[in-house]
Amino acid sequence: MSETTRSTDMTTRVTLSKVPEITVWFWVIKILCTTVGESFADWINMTIGLGLHTTALIFTVALAVVLVWQLRLDRYVPLVYWLAVVVLSVAGTLYTDILTDDLGVPLAVSTTIFAAALTVVFGVWYAREGTLSIHSIVTVPRELFYWLAVLVTFALGTAVGDWTLEITGWGPGISVLLPAGLIVLIVIGWRLGANAVLSFWLAYILTRPLGANLGDWVASSSTNRGLGLGTALTSTVFLTAIVATVIYLTATHSDVVEEREPTRPSGTPHPGRERIMLGYYGAVAVAAGVLLIWASTQPHETSATEEETGTASITTTLTPGQVSAHFPAADVTDFRTITQDTLTKVHAGDHTGAVARIKDLETAWDDDEASLRPLDETAWVVLDGRIDSALKAVRANTPDSATETQTLTALLNELQ
Repeated sequence: MSETTRSTDMTTRVTLSKVPEITVWFWVIKILCTTVGESFADWINMTIGLGLHTTALIFTVALAVVLVWQLRLDRYVPLVYWLAVVVLSVAGTLYTDILTDDLGVPLAVSTTIFAAALTVVFGVWYAREGTLSIHSIVTVPRELFYWLAVLVTFALGTAVGDWTLEITGWGPGISVLLPAGLIVLIVIGWRLGANAVLSFWLAYILTRPLGANLGDWVASSSTNRGLGLGTALTSTVFLTAIVATVIYLTATHSDVVEEREPTRPSGTPHPGRERIMLGYYGAVAVAAGVLLIWASTQPHETSATEEETGTASITTTLTPGQVSAHFPAADVTDFRTITQDTLTKVHAGDHTGAVARIKDLETAWDDDEASLRPLDETAWVVLDGRIDSALKAVRANTPDSATETQTLTALLNELQ
């Protein structure tokens, strides 16, 4: 997908464009970057245990450093450009998570806030520069507008994706289909004559929930109908793919803008057709809204899963020593240590630390499911329910220390 460029100075300065050509490689690596943004942010924040605020601060500093490097260049350099996109992806995810998980802002509200912010960015950008085409990124002000828009699209895409999951209850695999389908419809619209700049930015926003949902599906355990690779391995796989793609692009220069190209097969803008296709995009948006409303009224998959495992496990009690008798001692010790650490942080009033530490339990439990569950199905189901209860208590928007203590103590008692 390429764009209509209104900038008159682009003709003479196009070889200095600071962004890549919009080829299939652009979209492939963009989706890879958004996937890393989701999985890597979770891994650094929760698995390593740095906490949401510390992780956000680290990536804000990293973002500033990378953007300064990018701004000092006089042309598009794949390594620097895509490094900036990866860091922006992680930072945008973290900023949305802070609003949702730390400040308790509803996803509907954060989606509205980021949508309004993006509208303002685009409005000021167009009023000042007369174009929103990324092929016109040949001055520092335009590049600043561009990177600000990219950051907000990541945050907006995160909020939209999470909100969709919240109201529909779709699993990681199914949730990939909606943004993927919408992107296909946008490509069709662009091919039929829709405004190229609008089409580009709509698709750009949707790659965020597509990549995030893809990352969740790959990382999630088989219980949640995922591939079970975990956040660390998922991040490694997709980062490796990004590096390989960047090396290829650096060697071939296949995404370097050398000359202006037609914006669509005919190469000629057609205002009348653009207006018709604007109505088409409106119809697609309405259809997507109707689908989400319908999905929100259906029984959620997650609820069924909780009912199947969580409720049964809470009403079932294991015999003393059942877990230790059937599960490897090293695994049981690891689970107990993490649970006790979390309980200690709860008693100390360190809510952020407790949230970060219990993520280690969730990750370890999901990673060991394939080996533990066959050893004792009943014990696994009971512990799975206990862990779910503890996770909900510790991650509550308004956590109650008594509830946290109760659920964590119950889990410790079962881990005998």
